[in-house]
Amino acid sequence: MGFRFRKSIKLAPGVKLNLTGKGISSVSLGKNGAKVNISKKGTRSTIGIPGSGLSYSSYSPRKKATSPQQGQPLQGNKTLGLINLVIIIVCLIFILFAIFK
Repeated sequence: MGFRFRKSIKLAPGVKLNLTGKGISSVSLGKNGAKVNISKKGTRSTIGIPGSGLSYSSYSPRKKATSPQQGQPLQGNKTLGLINLVIIIVCLIFILFAIFK
């Protein structure tokens, strides 16, 4: 097992920058109850009830576009995209509430 390096830097209330040995790994937005984690691999949205252990998480991997010569472009799951959009909006509301509190 090798050594790992991981560090989180708080940029603002509800906004963290996550670093690893290879550079920036992701950006986290939100607080307890609603979070969005955006990385090179994709976006994870989590919403839950703080202190209860009950939460819902969805993951939306980044999709690489295909050229017209290779076939049909990739189509994403529209429902998953809508859920992620709602969770992102809720996180932004939490952040704005925390900043202007």
